[in-house]
Amino acid sequence: MASEALLSLLQFADGLFPAGGFAHSMGLETYARTETIAGPDEVKALVEVQLECVVAPADAVAMVLALKAAQRCELGAVFELDQILDATKSVAALRNASRQMGRQTARVAAALTEDSRLVEFYRCSQSERTPGHHAVAFGLAGSAMGWDAQAAICAYLYGAAALMVSAAVKLVPLGQLAGQRILWALAPLIARLALQVEGKSVDDMWTFAPALEVAAMRHSEMEAKLFRS
Repeated sequence: MASEALLSLLQFADGLFPAGGFAHSMGLETYARTETIAGPDEVKALVEVQLECVVAPADAVAMVLALKAAQRCELGAVFELDQILDATKSVAALRNASRQMGRQTARVAAALTEDSRLVEFYRCSQSERTPGHHAVAFGLAGSAMGWDAQAAICAYLYGAAALMVSAAVKLVPLGQLAGQRILWALAPLIARLALQVEGKSVDDMWTFAPALEVAAMRHSEMEAKLFRS
């Protein structure tokens, strides 16, 4: 991958990118408040479930399919992917988190690149003609900026893991070194999942993490909370 493309991928996958991921714990806050998760081992196990049962088989597959469809200028297929991904997110808080992050990603990417596909996707998400999920917006950005598919998958999976670990550092709480150790230990899993994701079709998309979904639903009922999900 060319240096400029790599740098743009690093920018979009970075925790400082204004997608709004810092506002979400994806249900982890519920576990932390009930002390179900109280240390690094439990945090690592929860992130592994999120990656293996939600992000890799659904979001990451949608992301790379959107990237490739946009490369072929098949914007209709991109919008169809967005609708299918929306249907996999049965919990309102998680569905809204993905939409919010996606619309922010599309807004920034459209402004930076002026790519017509990104501009159209953002306009349609703003007018509610498409949900505007984060994975799809990330894939569209990748097409506009020339990201290698495998590198984009790794970055997307890593970003999802880093989001939850960052929340855990605040909630459990964990030290910064403990958080970095978790991400370091997750690298082999992320690499394996990335290889599995590439080559999947839309018919291969699935999710199954009922405990995480229940935690996300319970989170909305909490009176005091740090995160939006």
